[in-house]
Amino acid sequence: MQPYLEHLNITSTDVDETVRFLLTAMPELQIRGSGEGEKAERWVHVGTDNCYICIEDRGATEKGPHQPYVHPGLNHIGIVVSDAKSLAERLLTAGFREGSTYLDHPHRHRYYFYDHDDNEYEFLQYLSDDNAERHSYD
Repeated sequence: MQPYLEHLNITSTDVDETVRFLLTAMPELQIRGSGEGEKAERWVHVGTDNCYICIEDRGATEKGPHQPYVHPGLNHIGIVVSDAKSLAERLLTAGFREGSTYLDHPHRHRYYFYDHDDNEYEFLQYLSDDNAERHSYD
């Protein structure tokens, strides 16, 4: 078996708002489970049968001092989707803040958006099934 990313775990100041962001962006995902934990006041798993994002409420009321691309830590989460333009339109309509957009590559389009905690997500649509083209860094 090839290794694959099964889940990411993030702390949120508002679990419901993070869930709204993810389900607006990708309505084909589902809430796999939710509950309360020993350390988390509340958690929700949003994803598919094979992978998910865990959103936890650990009592944080404001985002921390981490600055992506400046401090060590998570910079963004990249997710492959089938229709990135429609996804971007849904997020804009729902009021989410857009980051960079890259449409100039012949084999992939990328849209970046921020959730309410300023976590950055890259939504990537491949326009080719050829891995050499998809992974071209020219």
